[in-house]
Amino acid sequence: MAEKTKGSSSYGASDITVLEGLDPVRVRPGMYIGSTGPAGLHHLIWEVVDNAVDEAMAGHCTRIDVTLMKDGSCRVVDDGRGIPVDEHPQYPGKTAAEIVLTVLHAGGKFGGGGYKVSGGLHGVGISVVNALSTVLHLEIDRNGDHHELMFKDGGRVQGPMKVTGKAPRDRTGTTVTFTPDPSIFEETEFRAQTVVERLQIMAFLNKGLEIRFEDQRAGREAKEVFKYSGGIADYVRHLNASKESLFRKVGVYEVIEETQEVEVAFQWNTGYHESIHSFANGISTIEGGMHEVGFRTAVTSVINKYARKRNLLKEKEENLTGDDIREGLTCIISVRLTEPQFEGQTKAKLGNVSMRSLVEKATNEKLTEWLEENPKEGGQIVAKSIQASRARMAAQQAKALTRRKNSLDGAGLPGKLVDCSSRDRRECELFIVEGNSAGGSAKDARDPRNQAILPIRGKILNVEKARTDKILKNTEIQALIAAIGAGVESDFDVSKIRYDKVILLADADVDGSHIRTLLLTFFFRQMKSLVDEGHIYVAQPPLYSTLVGKEKVYLRDDAAKAAFLAAHPDHKNDFARLKGLGEMDFDELKETTMDPTKRALLQITVEQAALADEVCSILMGDDVPQRRHFIQTNAKDVRFLDI
Repeated sequence: MAEKTKGSSSYGASDITVLEGLDPVRVRPGMYIGSTGPAGLHHLIWEVVDNAVDEAMAGHCTRIDVTLMKDGSCRVVDDGRGIPVDEHPQYPGKTAAEIVLTVLHAGGKFGGGGYKVSGGLHGVGISVVNALSTVLHLEIDRNGDHHELMFKDGGRVQGPMKVTGKAPRDRTGTTVTFTPDPSIFEETEFRAQTVVERLQIMAFLNKGLEIRFEDQRAGREAKEVFKYSGGIADYVRHLNASKESLFRKVGVYEVIEETQEVEVAFQWNTGYHESIHSFANGISTIEGGMHEVGFRTAVTSVINKYARKRNLLKEKEENLTGDDIREGLTCIISVRLTEPQFEGQTKAKLGNVSMRSLVEKATNEKLTEWLEENPKEGGQIVAKSIQASRARMAAQQAKALTRRKNSLDGAGLPGKLVDCSSRDRRECELFIVEGNSAGGSAKDARDPRNQAILPIRGKILNVEKARTDKILKNTEIQALIAAIGAGVESDFDVSKIRYDKVILLADADVDGSHIRTLLLTFFFRQMKSLVDEGHIYVAQPPLYSTLVGKEKVYLRDDAAKAAFLAAHPDHKNDFARLKGLGEMDFDELKETTMDPTKRALLQITVEQAALADEVCSILMGDDVPQRRHFIQTNAKDVRFLDI
């Protein structure tokens, strides 16, 4: 008799579902690739390419080809050793290659024999790609033969592996061609620019590795080749290309031990923001970790000692802070180690304490040597740091003045803020609205219980070109800081924010786009954890409206308009373009943009901090030709644009 439980007629062993093979991946894909949206879709490519990069890091691969095929599939080819094709000892009758493609946590990265260092540790990469594809075609060139194995319908093997001929010109390597499953993903169309950006970073991190990209899709044909003999030094030059460098040289040093190694490249620029980007075994550690801690500690100590030794910092003067020294620093820290300890499945933070010691020791020794060999550049670094120190003191005075003004105002909130009544931060939203008329409409359209309105006048200060003391004197920025209520820059504490969602609400035109970019730059530079933790959103007011019978239909952009016309070919072309938020009645604004049950919000995330840093510098910096080139290159993908 089945065991009886409360609220259920029966609950016994037969009610327990056991997911076999790759089934868990298809049932909960988000657990393995993060999401089923664009980020998860592209994650499939990263998993396959990462395997090839691991071969390169092991010294067995010199070239990787990534092709977006005409039929919507993706092909990744490497010239590594090729996945082993002999029978697996634990699975009689099955090749090692089949096991790698069909069994979770199977790979050459656990025992220590296959790879000294690698990005993948969980062993779920290529098998997850197989599980989430309608078709995966595996080709392996090894031992002089060309082997093929086909999978369909989420990783179901289609017969045993076959030798279909000789390997061309005694080549070795692996070819994976896969088609994403449309029943799993929200969309299955790869974005070329996203792929190119990631491949370029991989080429920077693997000196001398050639990575080729080709888009064969109709109307989008393109080719790119990435190969950097300078490795991460070239990466620093690339990031500083949109800035004015303080000196021409790029410093590089590395230390290699038996089980771990570190390579650092650095160059200062005349800007006001530090750009330190770290990687462990080729994985971007966007939350930092022990390697960054070791570098930051050492660079502060080394520069202060150098400044005192050269009498550039007087005996009675205080030491320069780390923030002073790192102002304008662009730095890449790349470490490799046999047993990396990443915090969380996202691998966003490196936890190995031994790596902190290695990086600190390497920086103390090698950066000191570099400064002694380059006294002119060393003097420029110290002079900039002293200038930053003086600006920091001025900024502290400005912050103190801001705090005093807020305390005199009572609640410390800007007078133009129309606050909400709820004090539960988790449900509260702050709409930042450009213009008084739009602010008035938003005020009437909001839900006063949990939606607050902060009107700002015109375009805020471009923080990319200003130090903190100047930024804090700007009236509109003062209002933003006070309304959000969590401080600014190093004082910013995301746990103290007054609103869970900060929503940018600007017109759907060029001026509106400029305002959004200025605001996003401010948040990325001055309140970065607000962006990192997903609290920033962009409202998407419609650009067009039209009538279908007596019902008004709103269309977000030109793509939505084209889709509407395709679905309604007989519709008269009578679209009343909505030029500005201020032109909308409050009920229109509520229905299209502010009502949580009907609106569309774009959440701003930063997956690749180095790329976001570069985009901010290009869009908001002084290099006009580079900005024009960026806009022209990315114009066709504007519907995907986020920072």
